[in-house]
Amino acid sequence: MSQREPARTGITVYGCGPDEAALFRRLAPGFGVVPTITAEPPAEATAGLARGNRCVSVGHQHRVTNATLRALGRTGVGYVSTRSIGYDHIDVGYARSVGIAVGNVAYSPDSVADYTLMLMLMALRGAKSVLRRADVHDYRLGDVRGRELRDVTVGVVGTGRIGAAVVDRLRGFGCRVLARDRSPADVPLDRLLRHSDIVTLHTPLTADTRHLLDERRIGLLKDGAIVVNTGRGPLVDTEALLRALESGRLGGAALDVLEGEEGIFYADRRHRPIESKTWLRLQELPNVLISPHTAYYTDHALSDTVENSLINCVNFESGETA
Repeated sequence: MSQREPARTGITVYGCGPDEAALFRRLAPGFGVVPTITAEPPAEATAGLARGNRCVSVGHQHRVTNATLRALGRTGVGYVSTRSIGYDHIDVGYARSVGIAVGNVAYSPDSVADYTLMLMLMALRGAKSVLRRADVHDYRLGDVRGRELRDVTVGVVGTGRIGAAVVDRLRGFGCRVLARDRSPADVPLDRLLRHSDIVTLHTPLTADTRHLLDERRIGLLKDGAIVVNTGRGPLVDTEALLRALESGRLGGAALDVLEGEEGIFYADRRHRPIESKTWLRLQELPNVLISPHTAYYTDHALSDTVENSLINCVNFESGETA
């Protein structure tokens, strides 16, 4: 008896870049999924692209409004899979109230962990100033010597898969590590902030963690401390961070994510001025590194993201998703 062909299902993939599109087209047939791929973001106006598919995939770059969720629901969508770990761009509770389940994906934590360590090392060695001088052929040594990672204490806030991978890497450098998550055995956050030379953020963005580093907690940081954020921009009160940096009290910041990044990151803004004065002042500081939410962006992690998006869709259609 010949094996029966698996049932084919459909998924509409919103906000899909060329690299993701190639992966969806290559991997989808192996899961019995037919992808409808569009570069358009999820919106009321584009909800019709999902007609005929009960599953959609969205990226973290675009907020999925409640109006969009209602429009998707009217086309028959019952499941939204976000190509990210975080859900902060979707009101999950509202989605549930209109009959739409929401799921996320797991991808290689090594992508963000590697990038986090790179940012730490660059910040400790004043890489921004060194590279700026080299770009104009000024090869003199800077006035400030770098520090070695083995000589500092690193506070890791959030020890999920990515935070744990950061801790594993730090052990190889021989530095002292303080960790904080939700376990009673973890170091209290205020103590971690007071004793860390570097604080790196890996906790999800929720109502409770928004501005986790607010003015009070930034005030607890050691003089010369460095803040690294590869989690979500609103984990940090950017205005308070800027004041601490401009005063010279903090040693620097390395930020792969920023408040207000929507519409700026992932776009060519060379000829379109950025209106945020806070953003521009941050970028001008010689001890602040800013990159465009790219820590996750590796071939391995992208493949994981696409594959797990397809698995989410198959599981939903087979009734395995709650």
